[in-house]
Amino acid sequence: MNINPDNTVFVVLSFEGPDVYSMAGGLSSRIMNLTNTLVEMGFTIHNFFIGDPEKKGVEIFKNGNLFLYRWCQWISKCYPGGVYDGEEDKLNDFTQSVPPYVVNEVILPAISQKKLVVILGEEWQTAETMCQISDLLFHTGFRDKAVMFWNANNTYGFERIDWQRLTYTTRITTVSKYMKQIMLKMGINPFVIANGIPKELLNEIDDKDVTTLKNLINSEITLSKVARWHPDKGWEPAINAIGMLKKTGIKPVLLARGGVGSYGLKVTQQPKMTGIMVKNVLLDVNENIENLYLEATLHKTFKPYFKAIAKAGKGDIFNFMFPIPCSFLQVIYKASDIVLANSIHEPFGLVGLEAMADGAIVFCGSSGEDYAVHMQNAIVLDTFEADEIQFYIDYLRLHEDNRKTISLAAKQTAEQWTWKKVVKRLICKLEYQAQLQGVNNLADMSTK
Repeated sequence: MNINPDNTVFVVLSFEGPDVYSMAGGLSSRIMNLTNTLVEMGFTIHNFFIGDPEKKGVEIFKNGNLFLYRWCQWISKCYPGGVYDGEEDKLNDFTQSVPPYVVNEVILPAISQKKLVVILGEEWQTAETMCQISDLLFHTGFRDKAVMFWNANNTYGFERIDWQRLTYTTRITTVSKYMKQIMLKMGINPFVIANGIPKELLNEIDDKDVTTLKNLINSEITLSKVARWHPDKGWEPAINAIGMLKKTGIKPVLLARGGVGSYGLKVTQQPKMTGIMVKNVLLDVNENIENLYLEATLHKTFKPYFKAIAKAGKGDIFNFMFPIPCSFLQVIYKASDIVLANSIHEPFGLVGLEAMADGAIVFCGSSGEDYAVHMQNAIVLDTFEADEIQFYIDYLRLHEDNRKTISLAAKQTAEQWTWKKVVKRLICKLEYQAQLQGVNNLADMSTK
């Protein structure tokens, strides 16, 4: 069948979502860009996520095509720390209450209008929810009228999934060939549906903002790293590389954003013993973080962020203690000589692709970054060592022509991974699944 906005409705299930409260990592970015792209293509989207407890429970945007359902708000009021604060309580409520609501209020009404329903579940927290939705549809006689894809962005929580039940009830997908190989060893053969980047990231950055940032940090070589505080993410070799560069007489600066976590405290405190000065970048306590985030996103207003950097003072590592909007990340990547995405276990590598959109020189690991080709559009590291990072930094400083070639190829690569192109690939695989289920036309898709 031909899936199009006239005959198909999408339901997206995820803990993370578009509210600042709901943002914790790359998953929130994936959800926002996926849903926004589908809406731009004309589809109607019902997005269920753990939302800000102070906002409306249900909101409708994009001329009635985007429905946001902020779930578990009564629980979130007791857990102000964000989407994963009180995770177990939220998980229990989400699993019990979302399936009957989605089936009765979204899926069955859409089927009665002779529409196909596509349900996309993200990460381990939604696995049982997807299974229960499938069960409810089976008992109502309409399971074959809904196409269900559950997606693994990472291996986190795999031990909590009933894989036999999940593979029986829904089609499993993942984000890279690297993840597919991991899952094949588990006896699971998923579809690969990659991440993408919003086309806006390909726009040119205002050089004035880039210059302002460079002047504030005043470095000879600028590196940046945006990743969760976790040993797998390569924070220790990144920081060790800063120390090694300093010993050679170069003045480096690392712009770092790792979020919250005890590992972050350990990593940022350790450099003090090796002569590396860490400065925490904090927003003014009187500022509303969410309002600043929206201003930066909508109007490219970065003065509060520049003010926070200036207030931090001189340092070797600037540790950003707040969510950085994508628009300001673009400025950071453009101002960086090197963007470190040097994870040892990286299921996809969204940061690397986002940075490449700005023509940045990305140092990535050798796991899930299917888009990265060593010395062509990126530097693909083979080890988890600071020595290798320093080697390629020195190499690029001595071979300016290679740097320019890699930068140009990086931007060209990013152009092939915009969300619109990724979603077209997703729809093609959804059509294949619909064919397997026998949904060749929608003529018989009315409630009994």
